[in-house]
Amino acid sequence: MTDEPSPTEAALDAAAPELFTWEFATNPYPAYAWLREHAPVHRTRLPSGVEAWLVTRYADARQALADARLSKNPAHHDEPEHAKGKTGIPGERKAELMTHLLNIDPPDHTRLRRLVSKAFTPRRVAEFAPRVQELADGLIDRFAERGSADLIHEFAFPLPIYAICDLLGVPREDQDDFRDWAGMMIRHGGGPRGGVARSVKKMRGYLAELIHRKRAALPEHPAPGEDLISGLIRASDHGEHLTENEAAAMAFILLFAGFETTVNLIGNGTYALLTHPEQRTRLQKAIEANESGLLETAVEELLRYDGPVELATWRFATQPLTIGGQSIDTGDPVLVVLAAADRDPARFPDPDTLDLARRDNQHLGYGHGIHYCLGAPLARLEGQTALATLLTRLPDLELAVDPVELRWRGGLIMRGLRTLPVEFTPLERSE
Repeated sequence: MTDEPSPTEAALDAAAPELFTWEFATNPYPAYAWLREHAPVHRTRLPSGVEAWLVTRYADARQALADARLSKNPAHHDEPEHAKGKTGIPGERKAELMTHLLNIDPPDHTRLRRLVSKAFTPRRVAEFAPRVQELADGLIDRFAERGSADLIHEFAFPLPIYAICDLLGVPREDQDDFRDWAGMMIRHGGGPRGGVARSVKKMRGYLAELIHRKRAALPEHPAPGEDLISGLIRASDHGEHLTENEAAAMAFILLFAGFETTVNLIGNGTYALLTHPEQRTRLQKAIEANESGLLETAVEELLRYDGPVELATWRFATQPLTIGGQSIDTGDPVLVVLAAADRDPARFPDPDTLDLARRDNQHLGYGHGIHYCLGAPLARLEGQTALATLLTRLPDLELAVDPVELRWRGGLIMRGLRTLPVEFTPLERSE
């Protein structure tokens, strides 16, 4: 037996495109197309030093996302010394925030997901719609008179931050702190000294204090529309066996996962519309005619075409298995490449074409299986509201720079723009 690659494998490795460079971050889709065709389940060394399998075809990706043999628990990864702590969110272990939905399997996953799912029911999300609209209008009001803005930092970024803070029950006077901590995640990289790890530490300290405060102030009976953190505290106090660490970890991951995905949905989606004028005009006309159907299919197509999550979060093989004809060993990390799967021509006709009216669109932008994104209904509401409000209030919105000047954040899981400078006819301040 030998671990040396076969001549065929060696030739493929030599021909494989270089991954995770700045050029790749700008446009990863040609590289993913090559992998889908030549090495659909491809072992690679990540920038962190961790070796993982990348799954790039739609059928394989959908299978892997629902495969119970692929665990979310990092304990199933026999980490080599150089990879210690590099398969999750930087700083979460040290902050004792590991017991959240992205790191656990049933039955704990089932129990915790049930406790928070009530916050994201269609009814609850619909009740939240006026607040999301208020946020979108208020943010545009701040820059409308200038005739220019950076839509990432002035619109796409603060909107979901304030929305998820409201849903969790973070007091309004504290929400700018969360905006600052989240901004550190966006602006800086990971690693033990990166912005993410520092933000995680700050969030953990604040959430512990807020949970104590809310527990002391809770009335005996829950109020209608009670915030999510109060609901988590009640669950821990009424037989659901939710520990304080679990409550803090749940609040943390809803903040962490609930804001950047929507930042990227709004940012990537707006950029796609601005660079596809015919599709953008088609959507504007539908919005003006109050035809909500195209807005709904548009958001789904934007999620497929250039979604906010490039790779699904980590999975680890609990036993030997085969994906796409490739043998995976016990303990191996597996990363499902959602961005590649959602442009698979075997599943989507003309996958590199943006078609806002696309109907057969079972994309994987929010995952699949038991780990399907819990906050997807809220993210869809925020995406639809943000895009409709932008196109209605700033109808001549256009890029203020050449697209080649835009920079994408280099990361492993998320895909999004660093900035999105735009210009438009200034709006007069209303009295």
